[in-house]
Amino acid sequence: MHEKSRRNVFWWRPDMVDGAEFSENDIPMCPTTAKDLPTMIVTYKEAKEIYRCRLRNGREIFRHFAYVCFYEDDYDFDSSKGIWFPGDQDCKILKCFQGVITPDFSTYQDFPDPYKRLNTYRMRAFGYWYGTLCGGSVINNVRWGTPETYEYCFDGIPKNSIVAIGTVGGSPRKLADRSRFENGLAEMIKRLSPHTILVYGSANYKCFNELEKRGIRVIDFPSKTSRAFGRRPKR
Repeated sequence: MHEKSRRNVFWWRPDMVDGAEFSENDIPMCPTTAKDLPTMIVTYKEAKEIYRCRLRNGREIFRHFAYVCFYEDDYDFDSSKGIWFPGDQDCKILKCFQGVITPDFSTYQDFPDPYKRLNTYRMRAFGYWYGTLCGGSVINNVRWGTPETYEYCFDGIPKNSIVAIGTVGGSPRKLADRSRFENGLAEMIKRLSPHTILVYGSANYKCFNELEKRGIRVIDFPSKTSRAFGRRPKR
């Protein structure tokens, strides 16, 4: 195989979707393999720090009852040495935790559509790999953009399951983004009918209160910044 072709296959990571089923948009199906709800959610950057701390204390094997999420800047987990090219060390880190919320690869509004589709693909592919091929506990992260992304951004996620979303950063905290966030949330409910929504960040918004009135369970987990200021989650 030509060297350039080898690099392209390596980037594509077909090994991550071995045996997977695909949607009409070629997004891999990512089963929800989690059996229990998270007791806590930490970012991947925090997880690495926890792992290194345990190593310094002589504990290479441990069990930390938190799910690892990726609601942080992409450069903290997506690089040539990031989770898309996981090595033994990455697997060791993740296996020490209760489970994983699938990566939140960015799909910003100004990204070209093919790149947004690629990052949606990568969210599900990584989740399928970790949950099905590695036997880990996985909950799907859902990320949408403007309405044209609705065609594919919910693909690969089981209906009537647990899903996770992040409210840190711009949406829905910024008024300019709130209507886009609320419209996408409504579309997610319509297409996926989740029974439980995990929110990393604040769920103190009217749209979540309305969902709870409809019988959908909303559980929020404070972000790293909020935990530093002692904010308690809403249950």
